[in-house]
Amino acid sequence: MTGMQKYVAATAVVLALVGAPSAAYAGAPGKTTPVTAQPAAKKAPTARIVAPGEHVVDAGGAHFWLTEEGKHWTTPENPEPQFRSVVDGNIDLGTPGVGVQVEPSDDRVLLSGVYYGGRGTASSVTVRTTAGTLHGRLLELAGDPGWGVWYVSAELPADGDGLSVRSVVVRDTVGRVYSRLDLN
Repeated sequence: MTGMQKYVAATAVVLALVGAPSAAYAGAPGKTTPVTAQPAAKKAPTARIVAPGEHVVDAGGAHFWLTEEGKHWTTPENPEPQFRSVVDGNIDLGTPGVGVQVEPSDDRVLLSGVYYGGRGTASSVTVRTTAGTLHGRLLELAGDPGWGVWYVSAELPADGDGLSVRSVVVRDTVGRVYSRLDLN
């Protein structure tokens, strides 16, 4: 081992012991080409897993809960429970798809829906509207139900024109389309 190699090895040990970031060197003897450690890969988000009947509250005060039969929700303006079935035959869980419900209040709008039938693991939802792009959250029951719920709430535009949904795209953990809805 050359003097330089001993110095680099000793420096790496000292830096590791004191908790400082370390750098290693590679290459031919006498060359000092730094090799930096790659940061750990960031894990893609996935849907929040909830127990049947567990309530999740969004920023606007809406409550969502899932059962094996489907999506349930209430809003501050409409505290009567609403329901969207996934077992009544209106959706084909084997074919990718996504639905949308739009519920405006005085100054906010709640957008939500059921997504289903995609391949992989659902990771994110993007909702393109006439007022801009929104990024929502995902909920699923444990196991592999083949469906889940997305939701996002936002302030209504100040111009009073309201808000219309143009598309909803659910992506998987590697960025591929899991399911989508294009409205215009």
